[in-house]
Amino acid sequence: MTPLRTQFLFTLEIFLRPIHDLGPTALGRRRIVPVSGGRFEGPRLRGEVLPDVGGDWLLQRADSTFQSDVRLALRTEDGALISMTYRGIRHASPAVSERLARGEDVASSEYYLRTAVFLETSSSQHRWVNDLIAVGVGRRLPERVIYELHEVL
Repeated sequence: MTPLRTQFLFTLEIFLRPIHDLGPTALGRRRIVPVSGGRFEGPRLRGEVLPDVGGDWLLQRADSTFQSDVRLALRTEDGALISMTYRGIRHASPAVSERLARGEDVASSEYYLRTAVFLETSSSQHRWVNDLIAVGVGRRLPERVIYELHEVL
């Protein structure tokens, strides 16, 4: 088998609105986190995260791990629209989880935040994004999340 290789795709910064807490459901504690905008920038793609279009249907499992289920709309600097979806996992020690819940700026090395990303567009210039999978390493900050995304080659 060929070793897994990646190349940097872009940095994504997402700004978040206040959380809607659905409370305990059959699957765990469900929260909906609306996205208020953001930006992305890399060597081949850059632009903005459209405000009020996306969100994270965040699930806190019984083991305190968080599962992200996110849909976003991106607009490139040349005006193309790209749908972005990703699923992810965030877990940490109870102490780090408490710090994150209080809104502290915790170094990303203290917890695990990873995503699997899919992109979709009708733009002929950016059609290549339809045929890739990207993975991301994230950092949760107060009122925003930052990901470094890498295309899997």
